[in-house]
Amino acid sequence: MTSCAERSAPVARVFRGTFMHSSGSAPLHILEDALLGVNEQGKISFVGAAHEVDCLSKTWGFSSSQIKELGPQEFFMPGLIDTHIHASQYSYTGTALDMPLLQWLNTYTFPTEANYKDLNFSKDVYTKVVKRTLKNGTTTACYFATIHTDSSLLLAEIADKFGQRALVGKVCMDVNKAVKHYKETPEQSKKETNRWVLWLYPLVMPIVTPRFAVSCSPQLLSHLGDIAKNNNLHIQSHISENKEEVNLVKELFPSCQSYTEVYRKHNLLTDKTVMAHGCHLTDSELKLFRDAGAAISHCPNSNISLCSGMLDVRRVLKSKVKLGLGTDVAGGYSPSMLDAIRRALDTSKALKIKDPQHETLSFEEVFRLATLGGSQALCLEKKTGSFEVGKDFDALLINPLVQDGPFDKPVFCGTLRGAEHALHPFDSAGDDRNIREVYISGKRVVPFQKSL
Repeated sequence: MTSCAERSAPVARVFRGTFMHSSGSAPLHILEDALLGVNEQGKISFVGAAHEVDCLSKTWGFSSSQIKELGPQEFFMPGLIDTHIHASQYSYTGTALDMPLLQWLNTYTFPTEANYKDLNFSKDVYTKVVKRTLKNGTTTACYFATIHTDSSLLLAEIADKFGQRALVGKVCMDVNKAVKHYKETPEQSKKETNRWVLWLYPLVMPIVTPRFAVSCSPQLLSHLGDIAKNNNLHIQSHISENKEEVNLVKELFPSCQSYTEVYRKHNLLTDKTVMAHGCHLTDSELKLFRDAGAAISHCPNSNISLCSGMLDVRRVLKSKVKLGLGTDVAGGYSPSMLDAIRRALDTSKALKIKDPQHETLSFEEVFRLATLGGSQALCLEKKTGSFEVGKDFDALLINPLVQDGPFDKPVFCGTLRGAEHALHPFDSAGDDRNIREVYISGKRVVPFQKSL
């Protein structure tokens, strides 16, 4: 069982207990009575069985007094990875879900996002959304901000302040007939995006962010493709969310054979690209994704809430396209990745109702999408997503039987044994009260959720 890196840094933390994570070969591994060491740089130094403690302690120079032992019902799991969330829409989460996508954007989203030129307003909302997602166990978030460079920089600063791993995108759009003051010219967007990508934080990175093809001219898309290529940057946008949008893209880009071709043509479909939704992608488009190494962010809450469609995740996975989960606040009414897990399972079962031959997703598969799958979708699998030696220790300490938590102890105490207890926080009763500690890059970010 032992897996070790060459000793290059002293061990700062050692944990003993149960660990659950995913790999490419299996959606769920449960390591019981295991030891995991974290070095001073926040990276996993070793993973071994508890009976190897004497050997490991000699190799890594730690004493038994340094070992933090988990309780009998506690376990560690990788931090949750939200591959698509609009930080700027958090202010109206859970409301304004009475229209389809394009009308929803024009009526609610664009007028709200225009307010983010006000840095005080931005600071208030962005602080709240980073705190909330951390409380919900989101250790990595891929954020959309707005077209305002300074407030987008503020979001990056706030994520860094609270220790969250994040990709933050300044939104780029030069077409907006509904809210005409909420857009840029192609040259303004190019200039501001070049200014935007100059900042650097240890765990927060810029991501090139054309809003979607409908709100970007070919000229702007070309500018953004060049910026991403020249700076080797991540890219995020939306694709094939609803059928009205897909048809509009056909009208706006008649020379392109598909929605996906629009992005590919402008150098925006790369192995660092993550596109939200993809509900109506064709088989040939999925092939373009696979060939490019691009990823899809599955946002089931939003897809249902705005009546956009239902992504067939099984079809995407069989096409060998990278895929993670996203909350898509505020099209999605919850900033919790736990909700995204549940809604992904619900959507899979709804597809089964439509087609009895459909192969539903298992809980274990969706758990992988929310952790390792998300890291792969964001091209961060070498840094996070699982408990592999050399990766950063991004982890959640879970206690299903926390005091005043969502589970009734007399009912569950007798059943939470061995590997079974690992599944219960994702039962319908589970919520963020089960999360006792949050670690990002080895640092305890949220000792108790009330601290934020």
